[in-house]
Amino acid sequence: MPTGLSPRLAAVVDALPLAPGMRVLEIGCGPGAAARAVAARVDRDVDPGFVLATDRSATAVRQARAGAATEIATGRMGVRQVAVEDLVLQDGEEPFDLAFAVRVGVLDGRHPAHHDRALARVAAALRPGGRFVVDGREVPLV
Repeated sequence: MPTGLSPRLAAVVDALPLAPGMRVLEIGCGPGAAARAVAARVDRDVDPGFVLATDRSATAVRQARAGAATEIATGRMGVRQVAVEDLVLQDGEEPFDLAFAVRVGVLDGRHPAHHDRALARVAAALRPGGRFVVDGREVPLV
């Protein structure tokens, strides 16, 4: 189990199809514990990976940035404040290989009003063939 994670988050991270060199997008990162664990798994000296942790909450983003100062400084991780339904790649930003979310209301049915828009934004942020995992289950993006 990854250190510093709850059993629930550890199970999610353990189940993700991660490989060195991957670009991974976390939606709804909260304080960033899962993103840091993923960054450690996708980063290797020869094939560095990258994790972008996102959250709509300014408080969560501040906590994630504070907790991931080392990962951010070394270029293995970034943190961005954005709601998933408003997510767009920035100019020159490479698409992601994998996106994942844990208990994000717009994706798990608690707040369905923006669900379709959120899925479209995730699909647009992934490379062709990219995968999306919500609460431990892969979600097909059409």
